[in-house]
Amino acid sequence: MAATAVLVAVSGGATACTSAGSDRPLVAVTTNILGDVARQVVGDSADVMVLMPPGADPHSFEVSAKEASRLRTADLVVENGLGLEEGVARHVTAAAEDGVPVFTAGNAVDALEWTTEDDSGPDPHVWTDPARMVDVVEAFDDALRDVGIDATGSEAYLDRLRDLDQDMASAFAGIPQDRRALVTNHHVFGYLADRYGFRVVGAVIPSGTTLASPSAADLRDLADAIDEAGVPTIFADASQPARLAEVLADEVDVHVSIRSLATESLTAEGDASTYLGMMRSNTAAIVDGLSIGN
Repeated sequence: MAATAVLVAVSGGATACTSAGSDRPLVAVTTNILGDVARQVVGDSADVMVLMPPGADPHSFEVSAKEASRLRTADLVVENGLGLEEGVARHVTAAAEDGVPVFTAGNAVDALEWTTEDDSGPDPHVWTDPARMVDVVEAFDDALRDVGIDATGSEAYLDRLRDLDQDMASAFAGIPQDRRALVTNHHVFGYLADRYGFRVVGAVIPSGTTLASPSAADLRDLADAIDEAGVPTIFADASQPARLAEVLADEVDVHVSIRSLATESLTAEGDASTYLGMMRSNTAAIVDGLSIGN
């Protein structure tokens, strides 16, 4: 059973507001992945303001003073939570303190943890599992109704999420068990691995955030693990330079392909410009990348 999503409203309650030039309520969303989901779910019932631009890093992007001000007058703020939006967390907190309801997507699921020998923490990358995103959307629908917004697109979008889950499971079914090993820039595929039976060999940055840095010992240990597991491909997020993955590949005595995926941010155009498109594109890339030399 998924955990109950948190809808926070503190100190006196927020006054309903609309976006500039519109008589519709305003939903402010921190990340562009959740922003796309919110637009599909809300439909024409509200305006959606997305803070994170395409191609940005959700761990480090920041907002302007004007955006922070609008955040504090929204009808509902939507965040991923679980420590993801490190650059804007204080602004979400300020909005909550002003009485704006805040929906935290990460609280709609039973969160996993990323762990290393030296550290651990909640894994914020919930969206890599579309089945968990079903729980998020259902909880989001409730949160919208709590602030008087009728989510006209929720049922249709839930059907599309369930279809995506089935299609990903079918695509991954063709990968042999000994090939289901993932290496990424940082720990981003924990939920995908849990859902579809992959093992995470490791990450170039041994953390749940891109703001950490690997040591030489971390790179050597991961190179040994990659060599032992016979991993053919390292998956590097498109919003982060692949330099570290390339350095690691140079330390491995076997050929390792480096493939760029849009895992943490949507793109301005193309297949990964929507959440559903991003997940389908990544699925195809993972299947192809793990089939090298097979």
